[in-house]
Amino acid sequence: MVAPTPPRRSISRVLPSPVRPAALTMLALTGLLYVVEVADVVSGQSLERAGGIVARDGSGLDGIAFAPLLHGDWPHLLGNTVPFLVFGFLAMAGGIRQFVLVTALIWIGGGLAVWLTAGAGEYHVGASGVIFGWLAFLLTRGFFARSAKQIALAVVLFAIWGGILFGVLPGQEGISWQGHLFGALFGVLGAWLVARADRPAVGSGA
Repeated sequence: MVAPTPPRRSISRVLPSPVRPAALTMLALTGLLYVVEVADVVSGQSLERAGGIVARDGSGLDGIAFAPLLHGDWPHLLGNTVPFLVFGFLAMAGGIRQFVLVTALIWIGGGLAVWLTAGAGEYHVGASGVIFGWLAFLLTRGFFARSAKQIALAVVLFAIWGGILFGVLPGQEGISWQGHLFGALFGVLGAWLVARADRPAVGSGA
């Protein structure tokens, strides 16, 4: 007797369900970035100095955990706010557990790769690595999953924000292109892993 094929969990979903908790979660996370920036300004940027990724420096390893919460200044944070909100919200379509796992992969994997490969002593802060990871996740997830809805969403996102992907290229003064590049690569890896997990199991039983 052939075992029934389990339903796909999130293969064609493009919006979180329910929407409100996901929206409130992203608003809270964005608010946290602003609270951290206020605290950093009040402290005279001591948080920023202590919490960044310092490439190939043992004292800068803890920056892998903290750097995405810190920003160089208010324009840096303001520039990240809208994509952080939008991409994070859309990345919750597969549920909070999937979102946490994908974000952790991008956050930790991308940060470690920056620490290993950036110029010795280089300093990196900002949520843009996570943002690039979420965008790459959203752009590629539908192709791995063969989901027309998710591919359509990817096309829309690329039309609006595709230009920021040039940020993965070196040579831009003051821009952590390594953070962008590795965030995006781990986002693609996350999309592949999610699509692989969502494929229905094929098997038979007695």
